[in-house]
Amino acid sequence: MPFLTSPVLPPGTLARTAQPSLPTGDGLLLRPWRAGDAPAVHAAFQDPSLHQWHIRTCDSEEEAAGWIAQWRAGWEGEREVQWAVVDEATDGLRGRVALRQILLGDGVAEVAYWTVARARGRGVAARAATALSRWAFEEIGFHRLELFHATANPASCRVAEKAGFALEGTKRSALLHRDGWHDMHFHARVQGD
Repeated sequence: MPFLTSPVLPPGTLARTAQPSLPTGDGLLLRPWRAGDAPAVHAAFQDPSLHQWHIRTCDSEEEAAGWIAQWRAGWEGEREVQWAVVDEATDGLRGRVALRQILLGDGVAEVAYWTVARARGRGVAARAATALSRWAFEEIGFHRLELFHATANPASCRVAEKAGFALEGTKRSALLHRDGWHDMHFHARVQGD
């Protein structure tokens, strides 16, 4: 059955070019992941605070290398796009920002992020999410970006708000973490916000 509307973004919108690096304009750079980032990813996932809000662990540098290989392949598959968030001057890892659950035809994707322990409280996640959103809307043409976080994580709520994502509601008992089911705040930005 044919659709009544054309796709917002046609297949190939991302994959027809190489994944770009995106400067934030204030000392951070969003760049494609490299195989050499595996030790830093593994180290980041040893932080108990990261375990509190994420549902995955990383048990070895080899596992982190596997993740990075998947993240790099995501661009060509146009299903997810992952960036390392690094200090522009030193290339030191500060975190990760991503577009997940990409639906090109609908022009929709989910924004996700985490930061390494030493980068928290410095606006890294908000600056990265803002730069990613600007690129997704202005350069690519996405219509809507969504963002989810546990309601018990007020720091992530502040990141969403600082990055311009309006709170739209709560998804009750939406994600199973190690400590049980978490309610999730549901934020979004749309083209023109």
